[in-house]
Amino acid sequence: MAKKLIISAAMLIAIGLLVFGAGPVHAQATRTWVSGIGNDADPCRRTAPCKTFAGAISKTAINGEIDCLDPGGFGALTITKSITIDCSATLGSILASGTNAININVAVSANDPTRTVVLRGVTLNGTGSSGTVGTRTGLVGINITQAAAVSVEQTVINDFVTAGVLVNATAGVNLLLSDVAIRNITNQGVRLTTTAGQVVAQLDNVRVYTTLTGVETTNRGRVGLRNSFFSHNTSGVITNGSDNQINAQNIFVTFGSVGLRANAGSTIRVGDSFIVQNATGLNANGGSLISLSNNSVSGNTTPGVFTSTEVKL
Repeated sequence: MAKKLIISAAMLIAIGLLVFGAGPVHAQATRTWVSGIGNDADPCRRTAPCKTFAGAISKTAINGEIDCLDPGGFGALTITKSITIDCSATLGSILASGTNAININVAVSANDPTRTVVLRGVTLNGTGSSGTVGTRTGLVGINITQAAAVSVEQTVINDFVTAGVLVNATAGVNLLLSDVAIRNITNQGVRLTTTAGQVVAQLDNVRVYTTLTGVETTNRGRVGLRNSFFSHNTSGVITNGSDNQINAQNIFVTFGSVGLRANAGSTIRVGDSFIVQNATGLNANGGSLISLSNNSVSGNTTPGVFTSTEVKL
């Protein structure tokens, strides 16, 4: 009799599923969570968080948000849709040994009209080992190839080889860096280039230390730079080519081989700023270095000169 009851119950469950439907087991949520003690097999709810960003993003809807529930290292990530990642309330870290920490490649899609990525409160670390020697082996902290807009806020990027933030795009990108520290990068702290459209970047309260180049525009770059600090970089701020301009206010560039360099055809405009104690303060290498007002160029071994001065009206 017991056996017959079990069979009957199973049959009732099967009939119920056929009639009413099982429903989506893994429906994407607008908000998901990661935790240092999470599990990617879980649904990424607050009470059942995932372990990694990669595990959570597959369960997060377009324009959704991944939040860090508690401290953890959440793994390298490729972003292909609009998303916000927010770890500002705790420690959220990515250790990217031998690879990029975050790749952003959001293609044009009717289902994703905004194509916007926000990263907030994340620490990116490229430290690894080469043989038995601990060194920087991470390639790029944030690598952007496609997106309409990317905002990086309250973030630390350190110990990468190629770049801290690299925009190497095939179309226009709007980039915001706000309250970002970049240090110990073998090549560029921030490098901006695109083969079409423009990279329009706003850098506010950005600190770059110990890199080959603090900020460099290579092709089609338009940069607003303010309230920022560059120290112990081989070159502080560089523009390359006729399609590149940097407009800077209240920046401090010190202890480098070159403070500001405008290569042929490019322009740097600067006001209310200090370029002090570099080997060469100003290098107009065929480009335009325009002083807007209230700049101090002092203590450099070779001061250099602005190519022109524009007075406030």
